[in-house]
Amino acid sequence: MGPIAGGLKVIELTGWRRELALIGEPLPLVGTVFIGVIDWGSNILQVRPTTLCPLSCIFCSVDAGPRSRWRIREFEVEDPGWLAEWALRVARAKNTRVEMLIDGVGDPFTYRGLPQLVRLLKEDASLVSSVAVETHGWALTKELVDELEEAGLDRVNLSIDTLDPEKARLLTGTPWYDVGRVREMAEYIARETSIDLHVTPVWVPGVNDEDVVQVVKWAYRIGAGKRWPPATIQKFNIHKYGRRPRGVKALSWSEFWRRLKTLEEETGLRVTWRAEEWGIRSAPRYMVPYRAGSRLRVRLLGRGWLRGTYLAVTLDNEWLVTVRSSIPLREGIINVRVSSVKDTIIITEAL
Repeated sequence: MGPIAGGLKVIELTGWRRELALIGEPLPLVGTVFIGVIDWGSNILQVRPTTLCPLSCIFCSVDAGPRSRWRIREFEVEDPGWLAEWALRVARAKNTRVEMLIDGVGDPFTYRGLPQLVRLLKEDASLVSSVAVETHGWALTKELVDELEEAGLDRVNLSIDTLDPEKARLLTGTPWYDVGRVREMAEYIARETSIDLHVTPVWVPGVNDEDVVQVVKWAYRIGAGKRWPPATIQKFNIHKYGRRPRGVKALSWSEFWRRLKTLEEETGLRVTWRAEEWGIRSAPRYMVPYRAGSRLRVRLLGRGWLRGTYLAVTLDNEWLVTVRSSIPLREGIINVRVSSVKDTIIITEAL
């Protein structure tokens, strides 16, 4: 392990063919899509502690896992306290109570500091209404669930895409994935803890058509949805850096919604919900001081998470930015042009 730049150090990931960058104080934790805090103009903040995931799901929209083709570096926030500080800072600037949704381009349950992060976020009830975490469930144990319940976790969003063991291994691209154990832990959460469970299968057309229906029925049967909706079906989409199973075509949004309505009519179980039923509303956005076309000087920290990208920090140390470049760049002060600002995500091009 060795320092790369202030607030960043790198270690090798055994068996992953890439490295892990640990990011921490004094670097800011807002400005990128893959690590830190994202505000998309609602009363929900996305909190992303890690990009790591041990699964290589065949439909993964962000190409996560050991079999990734596009990733060159993984990232993790070294200190959960620093991430919580930034999440609360963003919430405070929005001047509204928020849900902290711990998610990511990886699986948050790879993060060893997850219980501590939940506990720290829950300490300020004036800013935080609830804390939820997303996962494929592979790391769930009774001991960890109990620890998260004690820390104050409100909800687990569980992505479980089939109840069939063989098909589960196929969909996750992982021979050791045990959907039976995931089911057992999900039922423990729903029946034995105060943590709510929301089940979110991804529908891959032609692969798990009937499976998602069975998953939804199971979610209702075990008591998911104590405070929030019990189940939602996610749409498989094709992304530039995502995975696409051979022969699978994405449904149009109109066809997707039509089929969900048919499913609801046939089963009597709801899988579509209004924002109000989730308690989601618009809220002031954490203000980004840049816009497309802006030029600025940044300090390049090193490689980013995808090929052709780098991570940089603004000279006022308030924002992380992604820098795209078709040629290799060296660490240090460089000039960039902002190519896009979406939500609080800043993408730039090296000049």
